[in-house]
Amino acid sequence: MAVIAQLGSSADEGAELVEASGVVSDTLSLFSSALGDSMHVLILVMLVVLVFEFGRIVAEGWRRVRPGSGSNRLEHVAREALARPEGAGELARKAPGPLAERAVLGLGAAARGAALDADGGAAAFEAVLADYELAVQRRLGAGRLLVRAGPAAGLMGTLIPLTPGLAELGEGNFQLLAEHLQVAFAATVIGLLVGTAAFAITQVRMRLYSEDLIALERAVAKHVQRPSAVVPVAEPAHGRGLR
Repeated sequence: MAVIAQLGSSADEGAELVEASGVVSDTLSLFSSALGDSMHVLILVMLVVLVFEFGRIVAEGWRRVRPGSGSNRLEHVAREALARPEGAGELARKAPGPLAERAVLGLGAAARGAALDADGGAAAFEAVLADYELAVQRRLGAGRLLVRAGPAAGLMGTLIPLTPGLAELGEGNFQLLAEHLQVAFAATVIGLLVGTAAFAITQVRMRLYSEDLIALERAVAKHVQRPSAVVPVAEPAHGRGLR
């Protein structure tokens, strides 16, 4: 009788474990299914953001390929804005991009108050360059986020539909299985596309913005080294760079 009672107790414990395991599995399956639609919507949103970023880089590229544009032109424009601060607004329109345009306007404003500064405006010029770097980092932020989030979201969008797909496979419903697999592989393709394209856009922007930053630094360095400068600033921050 003791043996029978022990076997009965073991059977009850086994049934409780199976029941608990079933609850955990059902909870995970429910959570995964709830994430499915939201993850696919997120992938589509990232695709829209990628298209928007691509449009912005195309617009910036168009401004750079115009005659007289580019980093060499930016250095000349910045030097002119520093020499003639009253015309900085008109000169800024010739900058190769909106960020460079705001930087030229900032340099013009700093040059107007340089005569009143004890350091000849050196601190104001450095502040404009620092603001430009911060603006560049903000502009690169969306692309860097897509580089990391795109493939991860694509992988999640691939694995989530496989859960109901395997259930349909167990029931022999190959039609629904094919539909789930189609959605899963589409999520993979879009996620990889978003990550790859965002990486390319980010790399191009980093190169262009780095060239613009160097052009602005050269313009400031040549301006403060003029004989008419009140106090020449120490050499520009050659260690400055975009990462």
